[in-house]
Amino acid sequence: MKRILLMDDSPIFLEVMRSALEKEGYAVVCASNLAELDGVRAQVSSDLVLMDVQMPEAFGDDIAMTLRHAYGVHAPIYLLSSLDEAELAERAKWAEIDGFISKNRGMDAVITAVRGILPRGD
Repeated sequence: MKRILLMDDSPIFLEVMRSALEKEGYAVVCASNLAELDGVRAQVSSDLVLMDVQMPEAFGDDIAMTLRHAYGVHAPIYLLSSLDEAELAERAKWAEIDGFISKNRGMDAVITAVRGILPRGD
């Protein structure tokens, strides 16, 4: 089963997104803050990382860049945000990560994007 690490500071969004992704056949580990991220990152190897951008403790693009370059996370890392897509593209490029998915397009579009990045299967 493909594993997704999802970080967002909204408990409601985390629960809705986790439920939708699990219905699609993915295993999802959630983190809502840096302490939770540190705990799950050390315990779980992910096939995909989805990172919110605007969080109280830090910007997701900064965290994503740290995961990729300081911690050597090789899984695809995508920003997941409702920010303007041009800004998301610039942030993803700056952080040297794989890209972004806009929350503005709705849950079905997010799921479709995830399927394109990480096809289902064991």
